Amino acid sequence: MKFDILTIFPEFFTEVFDFGIIRRAKLAEIVEINVHDLRKWALDKHHKTDDRPFGGGEGMVMKCEPVFLAIEELLGTSERKNYPPKTKVVLLTPQGKPLKQAVAQEFADGKERIVLICGRYEGIDERVTEALVTDEISIGDYVLSGGEPAAIVLVDAITRLLPDALGNEQSAEKDSFSDGLLDFPQYTQPRDFRGMKVPEVLLSGNHAEIDKWREEKALEKTKEVRKDLLEGVDSE
Repeated sequence: MKFDILTIFPEFFTEVFDFGIIRRAKLAEIVEINVHDLRKWALDKHHKTDDRPFGGGEGMVMKCEPVFLAIEELLGTSERKNYPPKTKVVLLTPQGKPLKQAVAQEFADGKERIVLICGRYEGIDERVTEALVTDEISIGDYVLSGGEPAAIVLVDAITRLLPDALGNEQSAEKDSFSDGLLDFPQYTQPRDFRGMKVPEVLLSGNHAEIDKWREEKALEKTKEVRKDLLEGVDSE
């Protein structure tokens, strides 16, 4: 999987992908991550990537020209219908589709290249969305200063779903949200810490009972803090 990140703050990504699962995936050549300074494609001598909005209003809007030129250089075309196969161009925006585990899985399955556009200011010229973007993604119902944190989240969520990225494929299969529920409680040594004991069922060696307990606890936790997830499961 190849990721290309378009941003006006490439320094934001310094070392952020050099740890944990993503680092191992890079070393194993499972993923390739390239960060591009969008100012490289700005047309004026000051490398300006934003301007005042037509129609008035507060703030600045990211210009369309640098993004079009960047996509043309990276993908060889700015015609969405002519993008290379298995390619996505994603705009990180509060107006996008919520990022859920199923969305991350969709990106991980069968895609070979994902270009991430990090928005800033009051947004990006709508012509970018209309002509270039295949998907708009939001990581939550709140506003960030820019799309850079969202790009990191998306890269992480997708990478850990790629074959061999985790080393143990069952780890991803049993994650929270993989079955529509939150994860069950986990315990490790010591068995007794300040009077707080590990549930006996986990020490029993009875895997059928352990699985049953974990399913019950996952359902309890989901009912307690995320009832909306249960509504989603019931509607499927």
